[in-house]
Amino acid sequence: MKASLWVAAVVAIVLVAVLFAQDRPGSARAGAGAASQGPVLEEIRGEQIAAHLQFLSDDLLEGRAPSTRGGDLAAKYLAAQLALSGFEPAGDNGTYFQNVAIVESVVSPSFTLTVGQGAPFTYLSDVVAFSDVQQPRVTGGGEVVFVGHGIVAPEYEWNDYEGVDMTGKVALIMVNDPPAPSGEPGLFGGPALTYYGRWTYKFEEAARQGAAGAVLIHTDESATYPWSVVQSSWSGTQYSIPAVAGEPTLALKAWVTDAVAREIAKRGGRDLDALRKGAASRGAKPVPFGIQASGTIVQTVQQKTSPNVIGVLRGSAPQEAVIYTAHYDHLGMRAPLPGEPPDADRIFNGATDNASGLAGVLEIADALARARTRPARSIYVLFTTAEESGLLGAEYFASHPVLPPGAWAANINIDSLNMAGPSRDIVLLGAERSTLGDMASQLANERGRVVGPDPEPGRGYFFRSDHFPLAKIGIPALSLSEPIDYTGPNPAAQKAIKDEYTEKRYHQVEDEVLPNWDYTGAVDDMRLLADLGWRVANSREMPAYRANEQFARPRLDR
Repeated sequence: MKASLWVAAVVAIVLVAVLFAQDRPGSARAGAGAASQGPVLEEIRGEQIAAHLQFLSDDLLEGRAPSTRGGDLAAKYLAAQLALSGFEPAGDNGTYFQNVAIVESVVSPSFTLTVGQGAPFTYLSDVVAFSDVQQPRVTGGGEVVFVGHGIVAPEYEWNDYEGVDMTGKVALIMVNDPPAPSGEPGLFGGPALTYYGRWTYKFEEAARQGAAGAVLIHTDESATYPWSVVQSSWSGTQYSIPAVAGEPTLALKAWVTDAVAREIAKRGGRDLDALRKGAASRGAKPVPFGIQASGTIVQTVQQKTSPNVIGVLRGSAPQEAVIYTAHYDHLGMRAPLPGEPPDADRIFNGATDNASGLAGVLEIADALARARTRPARSIYVLFTTAEESGLLGAEYFASHPVLPPGAWAANINIDSLNMAGPSRDIVLLGAERSTLGDMASQLANERGRVVGPDPEPGRGYFFRSDHFPLAKIGIPALSLSEPIDYTGPNPAAQKAIKDEYTEKRYHQVEDEVLPNWDYTGAVDDMRLLADLGWRVANSREMPAYRANEQFARPRLDR
């Protein structure tokens, strides 16, 4: 589509969206008749969630990648909707936008990883690679050293790097945590994944150890997603924050398949299964392979900006606040595949992840703004950029949080809605960590529902969305996740909808709006979370992390 036609089409759709928001029954412009003492919960409706979702996941937005015209259009749409709801701008210089500096890089698919004697490993099918070094051509490599799970955790008396100088070497690392033995069931959280198990930590620790590179071993079980997710998430355009002088970096960052890892170990005269078994116990030592790994990353690098979108409903005590978060970015568009037809679908629409969450937060904001009275604490909405690239927008906000860290009473994060229908449970990751979870449980009980436990603690979802950077600075945080106790006419069919998304559409071009979606459960969840934010905003006491929680410590420095 020509640029002029694209712009004309976009303008037309935005105008329709704005008119819809202005004229719909019960809107802020429809008068005060629909107002109440608290949020107007009945105005959160499925058809309105669907309307926002349809636009935000449309092909015209081209996958909402950061610093692209589609991503910028999404940001402008979100700002316009906040303005229509009555939220004031809370970004830079009196705008709704908090500009985040990001580095955009695209690795050439010609990359290969050479290890020891034998054929090099091929980009995408065997390996994906990227770099902390923000230059057009980066060569990284060194002796391969197997370092188990790549963890240094003094509180667990665990050090996978003990006795080795990693300077100029390449760490070969397993993802996830070590298994908890029967005699120590709480080791690394037992069945629940800790931050030590996250891929982000593995790279961070390898850099702190002085390594030149780090190669993560992928298995579906340990990563909790298939290799196709690695291919789509870490190829194409990648985003990072600008390098800070003095911070440790890795020239080579890579994922390899399990088969490739086994071949690397074989070329070093080792058996990967035996290495894994040894690394499962405390005291395992790093294992040098005596072979060299190397790869040259050729990439285009540009520094750009992409905005967080921030609005505020001012309270009578604005020195404290509650904040809702949802990310608006997705994966953009993939490059054409060899031999595919020119009209092949290459757009990562991100309908569930996270156009649905954006739509839900917009409806919450509208319901809050229609209350007859203003809350005591202010209520902020933050739509973040570059979540898919490592929570970059949320990390930036945590470093530039508008109000001091100790002034935030709570964060409620919404990363994908339940599109399968009603459920008895609402799963709020982190509920057990703070008194914010107690408040949510009380609200759920009033509605005949329960706050359910994380059904898959081993996946580490608490560390994988925008609430996590806010939790790290001490803000009590919850993040909406998927239910398991469906209550519709056919619970098995509801579960099948959820499973089909997880297995086939997550981070794929197939994540589009589907005709079989049932918005009933999403509406129930949004009404509960709108009420939760309102109650926190008007509570005499601020929620707090439990004393034994690691996130309680930053809060002490209020």
